[in-house]
Amino acid sequence: MGDCESIIPTSEGEQHALAAFQHLVKFLRTSQNVNNELKKLLADLDSHLTSLTSYTVGKLSELETRFKSAKEKITRWESNKSMIWDSGPKEASEYMKAVDEIHKVQEGLRSLSANDSQKQNELLFQADSVVQIAMARLEQELIHILAQHKLYFEPDYVPFQSGGYDVVYNESFVSAEDSLEVETSHGESIPALYAVNLVHPHVIAHLKSIANVMFNSNYIQEFCLAFVRMRKDALNEYLFILEMEKFSIGDLLTMEWSDLNVKIKKWVWLIKIVIRVYLTSEQRLCNNIFEGIGSYSAVCFTEISATSMLRLLNFGEAIAMEPHRPEKLFHLLDMYEVLKNLLGFVDELFSEETEKGSFLKFEFHNLFKKLGVSARATFLDFGNFIACSISTNPFPGGGVHHLTRYVMNYIHTLTVFRDSLVFLLQDQATDVLSPTTELQSEVNSIPCPMAYHLQSITSHLLSNLNNKSKLYKDDALRHIFLMNNIHYIVQKVENSDLIAFLGSGWMREHIRMFQSHATIYMRATWQSVLSLLRLDGDGMKTSKAVFKEKYRAFNAAFEEIYKNQTGWNVPDPQLRDDLLIQTSNCVIQAYRILCGSRSQFNREKYIKYTTDDLSKHMLDLLQGSSRSLQSSRRR
Repeated sequence: MGDCESIIPTSEGEQHALAAFQHLVKFLRTSQNVNNELKKLLADLDSHLTSLTSYTVGKLSELETRFKSAKEKITRWESNKSMIWDSGPKEASEYMKAVDEIHKVQEGLRSLSANDSQKQNELLFQADSVVQIAMARLEQELIHILAQHKLYFEPDYVPFQSGGYDVVYNESFVSAEDSLEVETSHGESIPALYAVNLVHPHVIAHLKSIANVMFNSNYIQEFCLAFVRMRKDALNEYLFILEMEKFSIGDLLTMEWSDLNVKIKKWVWLIKIVIRVYLTSEQRLCNNIFEGIGSYSAVCFTEISATSMLRLLNFGEAIAMEPHRPEKLFHLLDMYEVLKNLLGFVDELFSEETEKGSFLKFEFHNLFKKLGVSARATFLDFGNFIACSISTNPFPGGGVHHLTRYVMNYIHTLTVFRDSLVFLLQDQATDVLSPTTELQSEVNSIPCPMAYHLQSITSHLLSNLNNKSKLYKDDALRHIFLMNNIHYIVQKVENSDLIAFLGSGWMREHIRMFQSHATIYMRATWQSVLSLLRLDGDGMKTSKAVFKEKYRAFNAAFEEIYKNQTGWNVPDPQLRDDLLIQTSNCVIQAYRILCGSRSQFNREKYIKYTTDDLSKHMLDLLQGSSRSLQSSRRR
């Protein structure tokens, strides 16, 4: 039989040729012109050809029997409402073996020659129909398995680390807080790609077997369509759990900042989880299922993730398009750094093999660049923003203005993003940097555009404060205001990373500046008072009337200063103490000399305050709470 199989004709032309040849042999055997030896050879040949035909007929009958058995195993499930894989591994295995058997029958039928090709064609047609039924059933099984065995991970259990780049702040100018509100919202850093199971692990093998059978049956497109639809639905459900909302770019551009602020923080958290956790896990699932069957994994993964990725990217596009408001800058830099950290992951997730994958990679990189451009423009506009802050009334008490607190805490918080800002500003202001100007970062000792711009911002602030100081009618209070604000600026720089950008030379200059205003304040306030306490010539020869007048004038002047300057405010305790100690030393010493120069007089009659009284009262100055002296002494 092996010899027969080796010469079985496989094409319809060969089958026709064989039938014609056998007919010719039979004709020659009956011819009278053929000798006995040739007739014997023709008889042997006829017998051999008959054996070939018999083998084909027998093989066809065998294939038909095998087909009917496999068909029965497949079609009986059409009336069964149960799902095959839910019924147990034995049932699933038998079903898949039946489908494989149908494939083998199809191959056998196509390899046969037969006198009755109609029977062969009928079996092939029936086999194709059964395969269609099986593929439809396997598609249903696929959908059922994906629906019943999908998994979600809880965001609270994602292994986040504390810290990260999420910086939120209070942008209100009316806040007197000494620091911006800095917090980590949801977006702690995920240390690396973190894959989780999106379906129960035990069904992966089932899904792979369905994929392989449908691929071998040329139904892989149907498998992919069903798989993508189900996984897209699962992703959408998960994003709903994460409260990812849908917004148009128009919605975001017109949204109130307080609402948008919250949405941006949520976006920062979402995009890290979606890319580093969910899409990483989705790609792993696709790779497992489509292993060894072409590039379908990349195609399906891209189709599953494209819509959600575009929603995230469109949100970022809208934020990058927003006007360059200072309250946006931290969020812009935050988003910029998040995308920077995700660039490599996105490049690994989306393949260049697919057009849509290439598009998503391009759009992600493009958004990263747009956020950088917007952040840089917002930062560069900050000086103009400061210049536009105009006051019509003097700041109460001469304390630290809200603008000063806002600007210094603003630029202090920017140092969190120092690496990004240095990079974004690297092509800015290089023409104004010179080796003789201290505009170098003391961290790397090279000209730094960020240092230049930070100095520019502080210059804008000082210019604005100088204009605000002109609103004070009292010259001493004007210098208290400038002293307070410049001292605050110096303290914020000295106690932060800003010192690395502004430098020690800048510090020395501004320390001298606030000390100069302190000196001018003391002169403007106390110089005339001290002149009242001086005695001309020999104090022992000064008349009682002169002493009485000096005490009266001093008391009146001191009470007026006390009434005014207890309401003035030097909020820094150390600065206030230093200022009062210097003042007290001068005033108390001069007052003590005056009091001791006429000891023969009965001073109780006209001395209203003792040196201890004065020392105590001077401690009430510059506390920001107005008082007046109510003395029990009367002349």
